[in-house]
Amino acid sequence: MISQTGMAATKLADIDATVNDAARKVMEQHGIPGLAIAITAQGQQRFYNFGLTSKTTQQPVTRDTLFEVGSVSKTLTATLAAYAEAEGKLSLTDSPGRHLPALQDTALEPVSLINLATHTAGGFPLQLPDEVGDEQQLNDYFSTWQPQHTPGSYRIYANPSIGLLGRATAASLGLSYTDALQTQLLPKLGMSSTYIAVPTGDMPRYAQGYNQKGEPVRLNPALLAAEAYGVKTTSEDLLKFVEAQLGVIKIDDKVIQAMAATRTGYYRVGEMTQALVWEQYRYPVALKDLLVGNSSKMALEPHPVETITPPLAPQLDVWINKTGSTNGFGAYVAFVPARQLGIVILANRYYPNEERVKLAYRILTHLAE
Repeated sequence: MISQTGMAATKLADIDATVNDAARKVMEQHGIPGLAIAITAQGQQRFYNFGLTSKTTQQPVTRDTLFEVGSVSKTLTATLAAYAEAEGKLSLTDSPGRHLPALQDTALEPVSLINLATHTAGGFPLQLPDEVGDEQQLNDYFSTWQPQHTPGSYRIYANPSIGLLGRATAASLGLSYTDALQTQLLPKLGMSSTYIAVPTGDMPRYAQGYNQKGEPVRLNPALLAAEAYGVKTTSEDLLKFVEAQLGVIKIDDKVIQAMAATRTGYYRVGEMTQALVWEQYRYPVALKDLLVGNSSKMALEPHPVETITPPLAPQLDVWINKTGSTNGFGAYVAFVPARQLGIVILANRYYPNEERVKLAYRILTHLAE
């Protein structure tokens, strides 16, 4: 909790009222059973928990409840890739074939790991095609892939792109992706309640997700899920990741280097700067620009990009964010380095990205006042 020595009791009560009001309104509007919100302000934390992890068990949400975070997982994949570079295992300018020999001398040769991490490889689909069902078919898919555009010319949001980034990174480290994430990166971030596969002993903490019809659903294992959208974590663990980005907590120097690399800007799409998975906006930012950048149109349609030359070094006066969804969960993470502010919002029902952005914007804007 934020201590009253760090923030006046009147201000604290005001923030509590804002969060409670905003959270309960969005839960009611979208039929969300459970919601966890974690904020950090100048290194001081506060956790807000609403509703139930499951309509059946009636177990209340806590900071230790495990949620599926969907594409927020991609930020960890990018961080792992940048960490592998800091360790001298790869260069982000490498093509994936340098680490996955089966992909050498294919159309992926001019594609860099930076292209994969910025969705500018040239035209992967949003999802891996249904007919790709095993490892051999996956290798065949990537080795025969043909781009629609020159690498670095269009942003086309795609799970296969980040999946391939994760596979190449893991190969450079000599591990499976799950092992690389859970042994090389998460311990250094202190994220001890973050998993690809939830251990049996932690299953009681795993929230039940609900789809748009209100039916209970959870994520099924699938090719590239681990790398692109398969992480389950808690609001407390994800806030540690945010605080590491803000420099609030002490961590491994190479992880600090890696996180800075992921916040380097490579392309512009309108008001949004595309870093390695992270998306950022000049701060202060207009809500309308965040809504455009986090819209379905941005995710589902190709967008021409403006290359930033040289790449933009990590900035302080920026709003940095990432949304994430599965069929039964909705997540959003945002932070503002210059103000030392960050927020994590996790829900066990899918609801529109725009509503998550509005919720976070209301809370962080109030905190910044």
